[in-house]
Amino acid sequence: MKLFRVGVAAFACILLLSACQQGDPASEGETEEEDETPPVPVEISSPVRGDIFATYTGTAPIEAFAEANVIAKVDGEVRVLHVEEGDIVQKNQVLATLDGDRLRLELSESEARLRKMQRDFARNKELQAKGLISVGDFERIQYDMEALEASYNLARLELDYTRIRAPIDGVISERYIKLGNTIKAGDQVYRVTSLDPLVAYMFIPEREFRQITAGQPVQISIDAVPGETFAATVTRVSPVVDPDTGTFKITIEIPGDDRRIKPGMFGRMNIIYDKHENVLQVPRSAIIESAGQPSLFVVEDGIGKRKDVQTGFSSDGMVEITDGLTDGEDVITVGHIGLKNDAKVVVINARDQGNAPPAKDTADEGVE
Repeated sequence: MKLFRVGVAAFACILLLSACQQGDPASEGETEEEDETPPVPVEISSPVRGDIFATYTGTAPIEAFAEANVIAKVDGEVRVLHVEEGDIVQKNQVLATLDGDRLRLELSESEARLRKMQRDFARNKELQAKGLISVGDFERIQYDMEALEASYNLARLELDYTRIRAPIDGVISERYIKLGNTIKAGDQVYRVTSLDPLVAYMFIPEREFRQITAGQPVQISIDAVPGETFAATVTRVSPVVDPDTGTFKITIEIPGDDRRIKPGMFGRMNIIYDKHENVLQVPRSAIIESAGQPSLFVVEDGIGKRKDVQTGFSSDGMVEITDGLTDGEDVITVGHIGLKNDAKVVVINARDQGNAPPAKDTADEGVE
């Protein structure tokens, strides 16, 4: 009986081992399928040709080229306010009027004394011609008349100062007085700001001294006016380098005809100092930097091939390729980070890859 039980157990083990051996081929097939690496999804773009610029990029606040604080030159009560903040004014335009009652009386008194002295001078001139008065007495009368003329002119000038005028062309940026205020000579009453032109002062490292010259075009982008650029020009370059900072100063002049640009705004200045025409360019996102050597991936028959390239200028999201790439090759712009050379890829934007944006003339930064 024991032998029968042992035989049955041995037979069951043989059947189980046989079933396991029959399942091995299927398991091996599944492992092979799992070990096969799927293709990596990528996006590609075609290289384009166009002009590209070398630029120096920096930031600076925008300022008014001219600005003047208007100061009261005489005491008085503010009777009339002719302009308000935001008004455009011309040089010598009347901004406010003071009372001037006392000064008008002083002018009348000075004028009366002057007229009396002028009549006395005329009579004494006739007497001096006849030799009836000495030369010294006549000269003394003449000096007195000239002093009264100066006093009269001063009184007239002070009365004119009751009409407060603009010293420059510009716009009223601040008003410090109110109607009815009694102000004194020396009090600040207005600020006039000239908006044409506007300027920006930049301090540039001395290594760029040979690159930046007067007359170069500048493209300005301002956070307060997103999506737009404004044209400007380098007008002055300092001939000396500050030994403490290692920088030199340049002046950028911005036409003031676009009133959206205001003094005090912060701008990014792109100074264009060189240009390469009709060069091969790829999106900046396609470039991979490794140990100082730029490279990119191209797609050949569903395989990602890594290529070392030489780059030139960079402008508006595009990079110039000077060596290592031809016009007909499609470069990978998305999905190439971590991609291995000769890896299988699948292009997910095959219909759009021929529509890469052309290079633009607007420049934002330069690489060499």
